[in-house]
Amino acid sequence: MNFLEQISKRAKENKKTIVLPESKDIRTLKAAAMVQQQGIADIVLVGNEDEIKQLAGDLDISKAKIVDPLKSDKFEDYVNSFYELRKAKGMTLEKAREIMKDELYWGVMMVKKGDADGMVSGAVHSTADTLRPALQILKTAPGTKLVSAFFVMVVPDCEYGHNGIFVYADSGLVENPNAEELSEIAIASAKSFRSLVQAQPKVAMLSYSTYGSAKSELTEKVIEATRLAKEKAPDLIIDGELQADAALVPSVGKSKAPGSNVAGEANVLVFPDLNCGNIAYKLTQRLAKAEAYGPITQGLAKPVNDLSRGCSAEDIVGVVAITAVQAQNS
Repeated sequence: MNFLEQISKRAKENKKTIVLPESKDIRTLKAAAMVQQQGIADIVLVGNEDEIKQLAGDLDISKAKIVDPLKSDKFEDYVNSFYELRKAKGMTLEKAREIMKDELYWGVMMVKKGDADGMVSGAVHSTADTLRPALQILKTAPGTKLVSAFFVMVVPDCEYGHNGIFVYADSGLVENPNAEELSEIAIASAKSFRSLVQAQPKVAMLSYSTYGSAKSELTEKVIEATRLAKEKAPDLIIDGELQADAALVPSVGKSKAPGSNVAGEANVLVFPDLNCGNIAYKLTQRLAKAEAYGPITQGLAKPVNDLSRGCSAEDIVGVVAITAVQAQNS
């Protein structure tokens, strides 16, 4: 059973409700039909019911709940809730009423109010459009200071990581984290690995240097981030700074970082900035023919995940399954 099959199985065991607000896109409707047919989650589609059914054609979306914000008896409640959340930022009731007509804001408010457990968007919206309402309405999880993003990388015929499974972070959101932010990304990524992969995370804080083999502002940031992460999460298995080969290959790890509890065994790779993380995931995906699941958001109070605008219906199904499992643990 591969990674996604395992995730789908877990999603079915404790079914959650996931909002798909981009109901004007046929890929979303195809995904909704597949998710419901496979029993992965209950689906809410946001929009005009007649338009959605017309676009769906012969697709069986009969089990999906369709919610039109303009016709919902919860509209004013959602408007008032958004106003209360944002009035200190200058929000007015009139403006809140307009914003709640937006499918993405409506979907996130459903999650906030407990009418759904998570949301998946991004097939036709930018990452900023998807995450802005999530940050405004849901905000960060208790004890979390930063929202970041990761990829689950599944590398075929790979002897490293957890049976070839890794978390790469941050590979999709935070451009140039400082040491404090990098430590938060490391801690959150370890939690995400444990939640999704159900294995012990071993976190490598990556650099072009191992244990002081080079010295610069770049390496010092990673060293400080490692120190902060250990201080905040003393039970976390984490080490750095480590070069990628020292983190992954046992013989190299033993040589370059003797005594390390991570070197040669890392399965969570934390990159010093988004350039590194994004380049690495794409290289791994293309050169190693790895499966790449993400970017998956971490650090929000409840799960909201972004899609690539080039995604397929099958991609959406995968992210729905991951979001449902995240919701089980949120």
